Amino acid sequence: MADTQRRGRRIMMAQGELDAFLAAQRTCRVATVGGDGAPHVGALWFVWDGTALWLYSITRSKRWAQLRKDPRIAVVVDDGHAYDELRGAELTGRADLVGEAPRTGEPCPALDAPERLFADKYFGMSRMPHDGRHAWLRLTPESVASWDFRKIAGG
Repeated sequence: MADTQRRGRRIMMAQGELDAFLAAQRTCRVATVGGDGAPHVGALWFVWDGTALWLYSITRSKRWAQLRKDPRIAVVVDDGHAYDELRGAELTGRADLVGEAPRTGEPCPALDAPERLFADKYFGMSRMPHDGRHAWLRLTPESVASWDFRKIAGG
């Protein structure tokens, strides 16, 4: 991850904490940019493989259309209710299409691991079910900012 956060080192997650957090969370919010510069934010399911965030997106969506024209993306994953429980991460970079779009299950070695992780996490299955409506986007973060307010609780 090329750019590390400069502020908030006290509440920043260590790499192992970030990996565990991203593996456990189920929903992220994805921000894209329209042709007129207007932001668009939507929720998605995802998996983290320790290096990249894999997003399974409907190919007939505003998000998909915007990313095909401008691949810049920001993703937020967060958790917590009370102030001293808040934690999360913002990952930014460019989204890359991986595999066919829409995904029908053609062999694609780059998708073996993310599809195995996704099928287990969301469907409790060992193999990915393909519906011919979704496709994979990979975000290899250029920058990551994280926070864990539990580290300052009571102090």
